[in-house]
Amino acid sequence: MSTNASVVVTPRGTRGQRMPRLPGPLTRSFTEVMYRIFRKRPFMGMSILRVTTVGARSGQQRHTVLSYFPDGNDAWLIVGSAGGAITHPAWYFNMARHPDQVWIEFGSRKLKVRPQTLQGEARARAWKRIVDVAPQYAGYLSKTDREIPVIRLSAA
Repeated sequence: MSTNASVVVTPRGTRGQRMPRLPGPLTRSFTEVMYRIFRKRPFMGMSILRVTTVGARSGQQRHTVLSYFPDGNDAWLIVGSAGGAITHPAWYFNMARHPDQVWIEFGSRKLKVRPQTLQGEARARAWKRIVDVAPQYAGYLSKTDREIPVIRLSAA
């Protein structure tokens, strides 16, 4: 599905949770408030960052707040779980279409990153580390039959 090897989009699932679609202004406001409150302190025991992507169809900048997991120096792991939804989150499709236009912000840092979908053994090792730190992610596997992507963001 993806034309760029850095972010590989796997097929959607045949079952999974359906995420409610909220009005754009409400979603943007919620995202901004959540990031301002939790950018320097844990949210549900996890650190968060704000990912900025460029819309796959719209071409407009989009902001998403996600949990992240450190992965060495200047690298972070994020998960495209969408709460166990039947399809991947929109930000993941945005990364696949525009992998050269991805930025992250956390704390007081803002930097451009290169996304890479982990596959095979690298994905399995990362998934285990993520579930050890945040066990709630394991439950998403029972909600959907799609492969939940694990993306490594490296400083560009």
